[in-house]
Amino acid sequence: MKIVIAPDSFKESLTAMEVANEIERGFRTVLPNAEYIKIPVADGGEGTVQSMVDATDGTIIKLNVTGPLGHKVQAFYGILGVGYQGDKKTAVIEMAAASGLHLVAEDKRNPLMTTSYGTGELIVDALNRGIEHIIIGLGGSATNDGGAGMAQAIGAHLLNSAGKAISPGGAALTELVSIDLTDLHPLIKACSFEVACDVNNPLCGNKGASAIFGPQKGATPEMVEQLDNALKHYADIIACCAIQDNRDYAGAGAAGGMGLGVMAFLGAELKPGIDIVMETVNLAGLAKGADLVITGEGRLDSQTLHGKTPMGVAGVAKAQGISVIAIAGCVSDDANVLLEHGIDALFSITPRALPLAEVLSNAKHNLYSTAKNIAALYALSSAK
Repeated sequence: MKIVIAPDSFKESLTAMEVANEIERGFRTVLPNAEYIKIPVADGGEGTVQSMVDATDGTIIKLNVTGPLGHKVQAFYGILGVGYQGDKKTAVIEMAAASGLHLVAEDKRNPLMTTSYGTGELIVDALNRGIEHIIIGLGGSATNDGGAGMAQAIGAHLLNSAGKAISPGGAALTELVSIDLTDLHPLIKACSFEVACDVNNPLCGNKGASAIFGPQKGATPEMVEQLDNALKHYADIIACCAIQDNRDYAGAGAAGGMGLGVMAFLGAELKPGIDIVMETVNLAGLAKGADLVITGEGRLDSQTLHGKTPMGVAGVAKAQGISVIAIAGCVSDDANVLLEHGIDALFSITPRALPLAEVLSNAKHNLYSTAKNIAALYALSSAK
């Protein structure tokens, strides 16, 4: 019997690998002779680096970079290990690690000033280590600078009318008059970039980066208008400098316009995060011949349908006719819709109504116990 365990993390509680370990431990109690394959996964958002490093026996690289407000912060990215079957040395970067909203105190959030420079520094470090393929997860950013800071960090000169570098932040984009790519990092052209992007917002307008995401980053209505105009000007200069103008491309507005920035300066391709992760960890190949696939995340609800890990895993499994069980910390009332889209059974590990702190602290034990009971039920059904 072959069982594949491919969960996401349980946020604020367990990493994806810890979840996989507890599920395996519970199942082994009942089915000790089964073959278990653990593949911690993610959907391109928070936890993607750790999941993909764990899945491939890779390495976490930690370094100090420029944070959203210009102060040094400790950030990280991952280099995939021997478990990765691709033909290029690959790194995985979460934009939020260097330029995330969590790095800015609530009373200091101001997207007029915040910069994506630190994300560019992570890219440069990876390139300098000989990385040939970089996966970047967008989301959770504190910035609205269109990736201008990132561009400056990788060697682009974004110049004002005096021929000087423009200041950091979204507001300073209005100063931009020219872009010089002469000193762009020489290894960028030798590297392929995939960007996990799960929003389809254009750069500007009422569905653009500033209007939709600006307020959560501290933007007032007046600031939203200012930032939107700044991004329009930025896109105009990009077009004037013979760089491809993707301002209306679905996803260009992701992460404060970083979607546009990675396309313009890295030649990146935007893809759904779950698709990138599933392909990179080779879930389809590892699942071949499996009798059961187990997945899960912290909360299962109707939103799980929209690009979340359990649905990505279920899609791969169902294409091979494999049954799928999903386990979560919490299963909401509307989660039964998932049963119509490739998941065969849903289980919550929370035994009763409990304070959140207690739920989080007992997650490991409750996950083990739930997995053990699921395994017992599965063994009974398989014996018939």
